[in-house]
Amino acid sequence: MKPVLKMSVLAATILLAVGCQDEKTAETKPAEPAKVEQVATESAAPATFATEDDKAAYAIGASLAQYLAANLDQQKELGLSLSRDQVLAGVTDVFAGNSRLSQEETQQALQDLDHRVSEMVQQQAKAEADKNLKAGEKFRAEFEKKDGVVKTESGLLYHVETAGEGDKPAATDTVKVHYKGTLTDGTEFDSSYKRNQPATFPLNQVIPGWTEGVQLMPVGSKYTFVIPPELAYGSQANPSIPANSTLVFEVELLDIVKADAPAAEVQESAAQ
Repeated sequence: MKPVLKMSVLAATILLAVGCQDEKTAETKPAEPAKVEQVATESAAPATFATEDDKAAYAIGASLAQYLAANLDQQKELGLSLSRDQVLAGVTDVFAGNSRLSQEETQQALQDLDHRVSEMVQQQAKAEADKNLKAGEKFRAEFEKKDGVVKTESGLLYHVETAGEGDKPAATDTVKVHYKGTLTDGTEFDSSYKRNQPATFPLNQVIPGWTEGVQLMPVGSKYTFVIPPELAYGSQANPSIPANSTLVFEVELLDIVKADAPAAEVQESAAQ
């Protein structure tokens, strides 16, 4: 779900107008409204204005129109039907000093809109979280049927891809690993391989599924972990990991730095 602005359309519009003024002061390149002018006059003579102030005023209006059009499209995705004609009528009436709403009524209408948008966002977020939860349950059930897959008491699933022969880390150890993380649909959200740089971190400072799973790994081994949401990020969503996501990790345990190792040794390992 695309992010929806929490502020009202009117408040956002006012902020945009101020932002446009600031950007014109800070930048020397043509502002975005210039593109609108070019598109509108593609097959005609270039637009002319009596003064630079007239051109700036037109540019402000064009910027506001672009922003409002995009914002109204976002609201439509939520299920709101905000008429562009009524938005334009509101601007025209206020400029003419003939608003159909008092200032108090305007503020109340905008507060009501914010409240409706907030409720819709919450409903969509809940629906998405529920969908992710069911998709994760289905994925884990299928993965569990594969040969060699082990399920721990917590619900963590793992498969040994390559068996190592080194020591196993404790939760208090710092480990150095290579890994790739994906969602159940295969979408990759993180990879130390792509960064060409192993990750080093204390094992008790990551998600529970990692803390438990990596302790099962001898150094030199590679495991696939399927981590249910309660052992990952739960109902907490972020831009790359939706709420209630089951996560799939390929993990290679490269090294262990013991908890009682000298600080210099820990720093050297982390820098490698």
